[in-house]
Amino acid sequence: MADKSHHYRVGVRWTGNTGSGTGGGYRGFERAHDVEAEGRPVLKGSADAAFRGDPERWNPEDLLVSSLGECHMLSYLALAPAAGVDVVAYSDTVAGTMTTHRDGSGEFDEVVLHPVVTVAEEGMVATARQLHEKAHEKCFIARSVNFPVRAEPEIRVAGGQ
Repeated sequence: MADKSHHYRVGVRWTGNTGSGTGGGYRGFERAHDVEAEGRPVLKGSADAAFRGDPERWNPEDLLVSSLGECHMLSYLALAPAAGVDVVAYSDTVAGTMTTHRDGSGEFDEVVLHPVVTVAEEGMVATARQLHEKAHEKCFIARSVNFPVRAEPEIRVAGGQ
């Protein structure tokens, strides 16, 4: 199969002008913004609360961490049927660590996925565990970042067998 390009387009619109733009200095404006894509609900965004943002809105750091968890999950679920793994439930708590520097720059140090996968039968557990490595190799987002992304999976059997 030939390589294929996929294109994504979203709008980011600042809504945090309190009347004087950024003319009032760093503390004189809100970080509120909308993330929009045609045909989808608007995401209400802001900066992280640590950077004068609204803690009730999504921030770019949350969205990056979320995208890694979502991508891994979707890659995993796509691989499971061909591997003979019947996944009946999947949840994840994804944790990212970011370091900021005195000069105002920063970067993520790592993201750790904690997927809890429930499979239909005990005989699927070993393969289900191994699939996390393959899912990581396939995840578009994990392949695109310059920091470690690792999974610490827990595999359960439906009905507690």
